[in-house]
Amino acid sequence: MSADEPAAPRVPRMDPVHARAWRALVAVGQQLPARLDAQLTEDAGVINVEYAILGALAAAPGSMLRMGALAEGSLSSTPRTSKAVTRLQKRELVERIAGADDGRAINVRLTREGLRTYLRATPPHIELARDTILGDLSDEELTTLAALLERVIGRLDAA
Repeated sequence: MSADEPAAPRVPRMDPVHARAWRALVAVGQQLPARLDAQLTEDAGVINVEYAILGALAAAPGSMLRMGALAEGSLSSTPRTSKAVTRLQKRELVERIAGADDGRAINVRLTREGLRTYLRATPPHIELARDTILGDLSDEELTTLAALLERVIGRLDAA
């Protein structure tokens, strides 16, 4: 290289341990949603974000939540939740209801068909999670995995 040529830019690198962990985390982040969506679509005609919405509503008092609380309960953004609720509403799995004390607030309520869909989806969903994805991990490994992922989630939430 001559004195007139610019130096090649230095690209930051991870050490091998960090790189391995990062690649594994990214791979799970890419593969898991697709696998969950495929299973839920096949077994109940919903995708994972819709299943999470149905589950949050099934667990809520009166099977109803405000849109913001529903987004939080389904671990999704409010716009993404709103779009998913629109899809679910078109299939009569949920209904939107204006807030009684604030007409601008939107409540979402689970319908009977929505509950049936959630209940139909749950056994194969649990089977996929328990037997296929987590199946060969010991209780100790699962406890460690949960603790590590909770730390990562905490960092993401704080960022």
